[in-house]
Order: sequence, then C-alpha cells, then structure tokens
Amino acid sequence: MAYQTFRQEYLQVPPVTRAYTTACVLTTAAVQLELITPFQLYFNPELIFKHFQIWRLITNYLFFGPVGFNFLFNMIFLYRYCRMLEEGSFRGRTADFVFMFLFGGLLMTLCGLFVNLVFLGQAFTIMLVYVWSRRNPYVRMNFFGLLIFQAPFLPWVLMGFSLLLGNSIIVDLLGIAVGHTYFFLEDVFPNQPGGERLLRTPSVLKAIFDTPEDDPNYNPLPEERPGGFAWGEGQRLGG
Repeated sequence: MAYQTFRQEYLQVPPVTRAYTTACVLTTAAVQLELITPFQLYFNPELIFKHFQIWRLITNYLFFGPVGFNFLFNMIFLYRYCRMLEEGSFRGRTADFVFMFLFGGLLMTLCGLFVNLVFLGQAFTIMLVYVWSRRNPYVRMNFFGLLIFQAPFLPWVLMGFSLLLGNSIIVDLLGIAVGHTYFFLEDVFPNQPGGERLLRTPSVLKAIFDTPEDDPNYNPLPEERPGGFAWGEGQRLGG
C-alpha cells in the first residue's frame, strides 16, 4: 500500500521536475554507496574538451554534496521551485521549460570556464528560484519564521543564509545573474518599445515535449503558494 501511494505521488510530479530531482538523488546515492566518486562528476574543462569526458557537462549539475543539511536544503528548494515553475507559468509549455534548462545550463557552463566552481547544481537552483520570484512579485515569504519579505528578495535572502553557513556566495551570484538574464530576455525586453523575443524554443523541442491537449482535470500545485515549510512559505498579498 505504501509503495502504491508513493508511486502514485511520484508519477504526479511533472516530468521535468521528476527527472531532474530523481537524477540528483540517484547521483548522490551512488556517491554515498561509493559506486562513483565526486572526482568523476565535477566540472573540469580540460577533462571535458581534451579528454572528451562529456558527461561532466551534466553530472556537475546533479551532485549537491554528501547527504546532510546542505543537501536536503538544496533538494527541497530545487523540488519546490522547479515544480511550481513547471506547474505554474510553464504549465502546458514543457518544451519552453526544457529550453530554459538548456539556456541556463549553457550560460552557467560558459561562466564556469572563468570562475573556480566545480559543481553548478546549487547555482541552477538559485536560477529557478530567481525566475519564480520575479514572476510572482507580490507573494509574501516567511523564511524560518524570522523574516517576512516579498518574493523578489528570496534569492538574496538565500545568498545571505548561504554566507552565514560559510559557503561561497559566488554560486548564488551566478544563479542570480543567469536567472536575471533569462527573465530579462524572456519577460522584460520583449515588452519594451522596439523589443522582441530573442529566446525562441526550437521546434524540435516542441515536437518532443509539448502535448497537443491539456488535461482539464489536472490540479497543479499553486505557484503562488510555496507550501508548508517555514523557510519558504509564501502568501499572495491581498489574498
């Protein structure tokens, strides 16, 4: 019974969120079981381009460190905000969501050539949080029950929290920068006088990922309410 319930809940998670979070969990489990090591996963341009270890372009986004508070914290935020984006502003636009993944990953990888970062998964999570926060500017957040602020400040609060934990803020700044680049090109510039949409999802992605019909009975997780964790609850102002 428990397995059936878990399976049903798991299959209700939208496909991109399900695939990415599952890959992250399985990669971490493989490292914990010593089937692989982080040295086989990290971002290393020399090994990628000179020794053709192409898998590192992907695996460096899948490992968030050993199981512990930092891993759980990142997984919760990754799952929540990735799912809310996919079920919210990207609902019925899976190809566009995949294209955002590819655009963000490509831009971060290019930046990774110039900064000393070996794993980019946390920066990718901050990118997702940033895009969600800018698309939901009137949501009021409650962080650990200590801070109350509107959603656009969430990435900066997370950066401050990361600093308190002794982590480098370069990762957070990279995620914010890439997230802002996507948000500007997708949501801001096309609406400016003389602006146009520069990011266009390739038709091949639309053919693969977009379904012709949407299920009218589908009940998505509301994007404006991040849910029941005290460090990320949100409430829409005026609601």
